[in-house]
Amino acid sequence: MKNNYTVSSRKRFLFYILMILSLLCIMALQFFGQNERDGNTTEKNLIYQGTFTWQKSDGSSEKISVPGQYDVKAKDTMTILTRLPEDYHENTLAIRSSLQSVRFYVDGELRMEYDTSGTRLVGKNSASCYVFCPTSEDDAGKEVRIELTTNTAKYSGVVNTVYCGDEAAIWGYLFQTYGLETVIALFLLFAGIITIIFGFSLGIAYQTKFDMEYLGWCVFMVAIWMLGESKMRQLFFPNPSALATLCFVMIMLSPIAIGYYMDTLQKGRYRKVFGVVESIAFLNALICSALHILGIADYIETLPVAHVILAGSVLIGFITMVCDLKRGYVSEKYTFFSIILAMIAIIAESSLVYFRVSASGIFIGIGMIILLCTNLLKTIKNIQKVESRRQRAELNKRRKQMETMSLQMMRTLSTTIEAKDEYTRGHSYRVAEYAALIAEELGWDKKEIRNLKNAAHLHDIGKIGIPDNILNRPTRLTEEEFQVIKEHTVIGAEILKNITLIDHVKEVARSHHERYDGMGYPDGLKGEEIPLYARVIAIADCYDAMKSRRIYRNPLGDEVIYNEISRNCGSQFDPKIAGVFLKMLNEGRVVIREDGKLADKEDNLLNMEAEIEKFISTVMITMKTQEDSEGFDFLTGLPMRNRGEKLAAQFMQQDSGYLVFLDMDNLKKMNDLYGHKAGDRALKLLGSFLMEYAHHSVVCRLGGDEFLMFVPNVSKEKITEIVTEIQEKFEQSKEKDVAIRCASVSAGICEVNKGDPFEECYSKADKALYYVKQNGKGSFFFYQQMEGEKTVGYGTGKDLALVSKALSASGDYSGALELDYREFAKIYEYMNSMEKRYKCHCYLVMVTLETEADSASNIEDIEFALECMEQAIRQKIRKVDVCTRYSSMQYLIILFEADEKRIPNIMERIFGQYREQCGKKNLLSNYDYMSMTEK
Repeated sequence: MKNNYTVSSRKRFLFYILMILSLLCIMALQFFGQNERDGNTTEKNLIYQGTFTWQKSDGSSEKISVPGQYDVKAKDTMTILTRLPEDYHENTLAIRSSLQSVRFYVDGELRMEYDTSGTRLVGKNSASCYVFCPTSEDDAGKEVRIELTTNTAKYSGVVNTVYCGDEAAIWGYLFQTYGLETVIALFLLFAGIITIIFGFSLGIAYQTKFDMEYLGWCVFMVAIWMLGESKMRQLFFPNPSALATLCFVMIMLSPIAIGYYMDTLQKGRYRKVFGVVESIAFLNALICSALHILGIADYIETLPVAHVILAGSVLIGFITMVCDLKRGYVSEKYTFFSIILAMIAIIAESSLVYFRVSASGIFIGIGMIILLCTNLLKTIKNIQKVESRRQRAELNKRRKQMETMSLQMMRTLSTTIEAKDEYTRGHSYRVAEYAALIAEELGWDKKEIRNLKNAAHLHDIGKIGIPDNILNRPTRLTEEEFQVIKEHTVIGAEILKNITLIDHVKEVARSHHERYDGMGYPDGLKGEEIPLYARVIAIADCYDAMKSRRIYRNPLGDEVIYNEISRNCGSQFDPKIAGVFLKMLNEGRVVIREDGKLADKEDNLLNMEAEIEKFISTVMITMKTQEDSEGFDFLTGLPMRNRGEKLAAQFMQQDSGYLVFLDMDNLKKMNDLYGHKAGDRALKLLGSFLMEYAHHSVVCRLGGDEFLMFVPNVSKEKITEIVTEIQEKFEQSKEKDVAIRCASVSAGICEVNKGDPFEECYSKADKALYYVKQNGKGSFFFYQQMEGEKTVGYGTGKDLALVSKALSASGDYSGALELDYREFAKIYEYMNSMEKRYKCHCYLVMVTLETEADSASNIEDIEFALECMEQAIRQKIRKVDVCTRYSSMQYLIILFEADEKRIPNIMERIFGQYREQCGKKNLLSNYDYMSMTEK
């Protein structure tokens, strides 16, 4: 099934032909068909044909023609008179004001007034608009007086055409005459808003600025200006005065939008020039607005300055476009010519203001539509280019990421192999850095140096196939073991044989132990038969080996290392390379970083995924041949005892910290009551909390209910916070599982100084844990705190008072509910012996909870009931009495020296307390008792 399905080209072609024919038919009928408009809406029928007389302020009068402009001073009222014909029967007289207040008087009576002085916020004049005066046939033969007043000299004395007829017919005629400009203006307004949103959205999507956004602002300003100049504006806007004011503001601000657009289009080549124009336009807008608001000068009076600035910005844009055309910066010629056309339209439209009473804006509107269409095409091409660049950049980024990840993975693997021997940890990184220093001294280029470093990181990768008992041998190798370890060169070359990601990496892995005199291994290569990369790495490898600590020796001194390299120059090492390295040692320039950061890589890799897949596959096959002797606990996921104690001992030799011995309390009780799965859940829960600290600590399960944790480089406050957090998390989580609620976590802590023996610290932490378990469980204690309180070695008789105090605190109980069944059994035998010897009377009581017939209870309800029963028993029995939980639904109580007659009263008190706390009706409580002497 095809994903990019589309309609067949034949169907689409037929559809296009039908649409074109339909449009052609409509156009032909409009231009050549019969005119179906109402004949009464013609200009001749709607223009008032009467004569007008200008009644001057000095009392004289003059016949005038309308429309026209006459010599009237600003702020003076021009009064014109006319007498309606005797056969007059129209219902409306209308005239367009040009920034004038208008009053209609019919037979001396004020019939209509247009004056915005009481409604406009700022400005001196009323906005231009059509004023309609209602009339009727009753007004035939009456005198009509029209008064026109303006505060602007430019429009003082202007008399526009007077219309008569039906108001709807007049508007129809006006729309036929001027509607196209208004429609274009509305279209440009919509197109400008869409263009701004589209350009802004593209800028967010592609994180760059598109010139389309600023062109949208230009179109928006032109649309506002055209609507402000439109003779139809009062039909669409209830407050034409505000729109007229906004029209002037748009003219003043348009140079800023033009500057932004041209600057973005020309990629900032003339930003300083446009910056000056934008600043001037902004300053002019502020000054003119202040004058307009203060009533000093209206926008119309300061408009010439705005026109000069607008003309200047257009001229500058034209000049810069011509300069770009000459310099070859203009790639899309159609964009250039559409901008020129729009500029000509702007200049022509602005000039018409000085030759006509008002301008329609149709020229600039058409110019902006053309510019908008051409810019849309240009933007689509730019988006294609941006998307293409983005995709290429994304591909390059992914390739670089894959390369970096692959190289880092190889280095990590190499580091992992070295981690098998703590004395070689970081060896490959240091060898790579030393080799890079040598190569830089030899004059290699950066690309070769990076490749050499990458190869050096993998030079010992073959050690993955060498048994650990040989790699970690604490003494010098035997001859047979040395023959085995020499195989790492062959193994490494075999692992890397399919890698083309790093040049010469196979040669380095195989030949870095070859000697210049031919006595090396595995192939006995001599002199320059040894690959150059291998010769450089051989010196770096030996230098790091001598400078590093080994399990059987300390690092060699600088003088010993220098003499050793000098002595083997020409025999083991290439004399030229060795000489360069010795010179660097003399000058103290063999210094490397210890951060191990991966350097950036050039994009020079092909088929990396396939190569890395083969590499990983080969490595894993090799690793499977080795025996993994380090085990993990299946239940908790933590290391087992051997691995954990070994790691802890190693960490303690390197860092100070705290050794924590943890124990889960009451594990045996859980296993006895709820089975071993409940105990496993508790152990797994504790293991999950300990695992959260495994990334910076050593954590392991010692076995059974015991765990060990070593946390390096922390304060006493921090280890207290960690242990407390583990205990609190366990306490909170166990409440969700009724079977493990009796469990708790105890911990003994020992402070460790760097180098302290593991066995000694282990023993101290164990003693601290024992102290906790003897003093109530579920808490933690520091061994050093025990020393401060002189509690170390308690029970030996050294401090009987402290021992007695500890026993008293740890043995404080009510009903001994802490006892498990086995401890209870010991107490039972002890008290039974006491009864026989001292003739005491003790009774054994069994309390049982039973479910009512025909009812069912879930385990949460049952466990809640048992907890309530436990609390009731603890509250109502004496401290000399002993109690334990016998089964999932039963408790055992030993009543010491009790009166048999009072046993029912004692049990009734317990059951009453239970019913008050529990309130469960479907669980019945009963008891049975017997004397401990009865057998």
